[in-house]
Amino acid sequence: MVDNATCCITLGCMGRKANKGNETVAVGYVRVSKDEQELGPEAQRAAIETWATRNGVSVVAWHVDHGVCGATELTDRPGLVAALGSLRSYKAGLLVVAKRDRLARDVAVAALVDRAVDQAGARVMTAEGVANGSSPADSFLRNILDAAAAYERDLIRSRTRDALAAKRARGERAGEVPFGFRADSAGKLHDDPTERAVIAQVTELRRAGLSQRKIVAQLRAVGTVSPRSGRPLSQTQVCRLLRRTEHGRLSVIHSNLLQPLVTLCITPSDQQPRTAQCHAEESQPPTE
Repeated sequence: MVDNATCCITLGCMGRKANKGNETVAVGYVRVSKDEQELGPEAQRAAIETWATRNGVSVVAWHVDHGVCGATELTDRPGLVAALGSLRSYKAGLLVVAKRDRLARDVAVAALVDRAVDQAGARVMTAEGVANGSSPADSFLRNILDAAAAYERDLIRSRTRDALAAKRARGERAGEVPFGFRADSAGKLHDDPTERAVIAQVTELRRAGLSQRKIVAQLRAVGTVSPRSGRPLSQTQVCRLLRRTEHGRLSVIHSNLLQPLVTLCITPSDQQPRTAQCHAEESQPPTE
């Protein structure tokens, strides 16, 4: 996240439009998202350098945004904000990208980037050489390219969702392995008895009326830890496990490990649950 003052100065909202920059001087910008790996940062930079050499342009600064989606706003793209600043500081006339969709995969964001670059006294150029001119036809083509990039982004997201849904329907891992399961070499999910026992402990304590904070304390008291990390469960982890069980995403098993937790809430004198001490929520419980 870029601070507001830096972003405002860079985008020119605290001053006049910069004078037209030198179009033999350029700033290179590279963007790689998490889902798009076919055109990595090295390939993008090589394309820009080849274009610059062919056209007699000197690239004086490079800026990269790693793992940034094409629909991300400018204020959340530190590399691009820095590139806009370099246009002003170097009085560069060009912001060069490998392809138009490296700027954005959202029509509104692409338009905002174009305006910000113009405010810095420069214009956007693509190494692939498409729609680099200033004619109405070039402007029209850039709009088409931006819309096509946004459409492609939506297709990628849709295909990803469908693929993940299909894997889940087959009982295969989709993303991180949920607590309570393990994945085999084929990605198939199977119950993990050790983690399921922890889930059962948490759920039984909740059914007994304990708050999340008291559940955490009871688990620590009997030495229960996360099988994955070897550390005691935090309140956030307990909250997530309870949400998953309450929404039916986990079938909870019961275990003999529950007995030590139950006995902690039994008084030696009458063997009855100490409701006031063990089961009641705090008078002002934390956000759960």
